Amino acid sequence: MPELPEVETVRRSLLSLLPHKKISEVEIFTPTLLAAGDAAAFAALAGHEFTDFWRRGKYLLFGFDNAERLVVHLRMTGKLLYHPVAEKRHKHDHACFSFDDGSELVYNDTRKFGRFWLTDEAGLADVRGLSTLGLEPLDAEFSAAYLHAQLARHPKAKLKAVLLDQTVVAGLGNIYADEVLFRAGVHPERSAAGLTPAEEKRLTAAMREILTEAIASRGTTFRDYVDGNNQRGGYQEQLKVFQKQGEPCPDCGHIIERIRVAGRSSCFCPHCQQAK
Repeated sequence: MPELPEVETVRRSLLSLLPHKKISEVEIFTPTLLAAGDAAAFAALAGHEFTDFWRRGKYLLFGFDNAERLVVHLRMTGKLLYHPVAEKRHKHDHACFSFDDGSELVYNDTRKFGRFWLTDEAGLADVRGLSTLGLEPLDAEFSAAYLHAQLARHPKAKLKAVLLDQTVVAGLGNIYADEVLFRAGVHPERSAAGLTPAEEKRLTAAMREILTEAIASRGTTFRDYVDGNNQRGGYQEQLKVFQKQGEPCPDCGHIIERIRVAGRSSCFCPHCQQAK
């Protein structure tokens, strides 16, 4: 699933491509894609332009010159692909924004888990999961004190499970949670409320560092993820532990292990991230 760095990379790629392009037609090929708004409401966007591009956690948000708002969650395999010249429809294309200069923006999603919400500003509060997001690690307000307060609310939970909770840390997913825990030297099964102040500071710093580095590398691509220009990310070359089970730790040489935490696969170094 695209996480914060991937979604931010998609946002930046579209920000450079779509502003002030006039929409000539919007086609919805798969009605189940729409969580709010219907095909007629999308068709009514013809004649309008994209004006704003922002992101919250793993959600993409777009503004139009008629004050409508489009929220997109890519889920597992969703892609927003810009074509300078309109193309023949591909398998798994579910929506298309055509522009009056002949270009188009296509939503493609192999597994069809992604969702679109078309609403106004007030309706953003009704987008499932959006209004309950916690702070992002790159927010100015995100701090070790914030993290401590959030972790303290989950005294019986395992640390990694809490880090994946979008109401606690927005935008963090399985890839970057593993990498953050490794850099901070903290075991994924530690009690969320049992970290020392020093560990909380390391964890906070690691989140900021890892996400900043991943954005600079334009995200992580294993199979599905590409940006709006159909370009792959490069951070997979810098991963230390994610999906590296059975390989030597790059820091100490011990073999990386894989366990399941709250139903999610978790890779870690048993020497660098000792359980306490």
